[in-house]
Amino acid sequence: MSYYETLDSSDGSYIKIVNCRTFVVNAIRGYLPLKIVHFAMNLHTLQRTFYLTRHGQSEYNLLGKIGGDSGLSDAGLEYARRLGKFAEEEISGKLSEDEDGNKVKSSRPCRLWTSTMRRTKETAQFIKHDSFPFKFDNKEEVDWVQFRPHPWRNLDELYAGTCDGLTYKEIEQIYPEEFQCRQQDKLAYRYPRGESYMDVTLRLEPLAHEMERTREPVLIIGHQGILRILYAYFTGLTREEAPYVSIPLNHVIRLSPHAYGCEEKRICLMEKSEMLKDGQDEPVTSMPVKDEPTSTQYESTDPIMNAPSC
Repeated sequence: MSYYETLDSSDGSYIKIVNCRTFVVNAIRGYLPLKIVHFAMNLHTLQRTFYLTRHGQSEYNLLGKIGGDSGLSDAGLEYARRLGKFAEEEISGKLSEDEDGNKVKSSRPCRLWTSTMRRTKETAQFIKHDSFPFKFDNKEEVDWVQFRPHPWRNLDELYAGTCDGLTYKEIEQIYPEEFQCRQQDKLAYRYPRGESYMDVTLRLEPLAHEMERTREPVLIIGHQGILRILYAYFTGLTREEAPYVSIPLNHVIRLSPHAYGCEEKRICLMEKSEMLKDGQDEPVTSMPVKDEPTSTQYESTDPIMNAPSC
């Protein structure tokens, strides 16, 4: 018969968690054990939802260039307007029943995270920041500012180093060896004087801990490379699969992690046909040699919805 034995200080290193509120840490030493303690202390059992979206189409997207800090195109501004409406109607609103059984829509506290780059901030410009009184479960009362902007440097796009501002065709012509190296191992490849997906994974670790700790719905406006890593983390994909996840423009990906997996829903706010004005496609970006692990309503080779990114 199995039974639980109470731990005491003589039992070595351990962390005891009681109802996700009380933490007892004993004899923890070393880098990895401390990382585990830090991670465990940020976990909770409450349901939470994350909304991931790329910035609207940028001027660099139109030119087929990667990196940079360009502003939004006209299509990108239109997506920003639609995202603002979506945030107000679908994310911040919460349906509940009154005493008579009628459904009433009330505001729930929500968070907004962006990178520090111009295109993500411009995508968030139409999101309203109303304030209302709110009481947390610990009885603390605050004047909550809805979708208060919080820019994170951790969310900045993978830095392409000396290739920043170039198209993939230009990279293939100027740096053919680098281009081939990236095609062979997209996960570990590091741009000259730039970053790799492995580097980005390390700088996203504190952000993942913050997402585990957060209880309110979070809208994250980021970049394709960054959102691939966050998506892979919560959906259980391997590191090798992460660089090939499809994160198309003009879509909001709703993730609802739970004990045995993660529910996903993709919402398209703007069709590809609404983005084209002159009927000319963008230059085709370099695509991975390996097959995509996930499917989407747009082909992975689509040059518009999968606009250039690191």
